Amino acid sequence: MKIAIVNYGMGNIYSVQSALRFLGVESEFTNNRNELLKSDKIILPGVGSFAEAMKIIKRLELDKVIKEAVLENNISILGICLGMQLLGISSTEDGYTEGLNLYDGFVEKFNFLDKRIKVPHIGFNEVVKPDDTILYKNLSNNLDFYFVHSYRMTTKNKNGVAYCNYGEPFVASFERDNVFGTQFHPEKSQSNGLALLKNFINY
Repeated sequence: MKIAIVNYGMGNIYSVQSALRFLGVESEFTNNRNELLKSDKIILPGVGSFAEAMKIIKRLELDKVIKEAVLENNISILGICLGMQLLGISSTEDGYTEGLNLYDGFVEKFNFLDKRIKVPHIGFNEVVKPDDTILYKNLSNNLDFYFVHSYRMTTKNKNGVAYCNYGEPFVASFERDNVFGTQFHPEKSQSNGLALLKNFINY
């Protein structure tokens, strides 16, 4: 099993690698086209600005490589936090920016009239999983995962979507064909997160 973690300079790499190592899986941190296309699975991490991330990804031509890997080579990809958002259609963070368009989700900032609801959303929160799921296989219904984000994804596609409610419902994760995403950090979510990563790896 070869897991490639996309290196574009904006990922929480070591926590992800540490979690994978705990599961007995080695990973490679790379932006090399051939290494990504030869991998069994790809993880797209991310922390920071959507617009800046896409700027770097396009400069490195990783957008083309990721789409080739996922759409032509049928390699499964898991986007984590910002990485999940990048798989969507667009974001309004730092101005309107198009994403990788591998999933039909739109990213906008939390905008609460009730100012008692703090932004960013930080900490463990409950996730309601979908009925038929790969990521949550053999996991119970009462699930807590660790979030750190100010922007959230919405989608009209209800299939394979797990939700979290923080002032409003938003997409906590999605799965469609070989494209997966989690707004939360599974690598920081203790046993639930490790189980989810294991399910992705074994898929």
